[in-house]
Amino acid sequence: MRDILPDIEKWRTRGEKIAIATVVSMQGSAPRQPGAKLAVSEKGELAGSVSGGCVEPAVVQTALEVIKHGRPQMLEFGISEAENIEKIGLACGGTIHVFVERLDW
Repeated sequence: MRDILPDIEKWRTRGEKIAIATVVSMQGSAPRQPGAKLAVSEKGELAGSVSGGCVEPAVVQTALEVIKHGRPQMLEFGISEAENIEKIGLACGGTIHVFVERLDW
């Protein structure tokens, strides 16, 4: 969290709304551990990471929606052999759950 605090403070000082995405659980192989965070400003600026790759843009899009509407969301990303390869998932084969919430001051 300390790595994203300077950016959060900068955005807060500018009066921007902010969402935080947090990896809350993982199964199997995943690029980031539980507790990893991504901060998103209402202008789309980013600090931190919850996964990288094709998952991160989906989390950013959800974060922007959460900023706008204020309703937190729980996301799940993973892929199994039975799932369509076009679905957003983790190339490493694991599953992560990411909780996205708006910071209200």
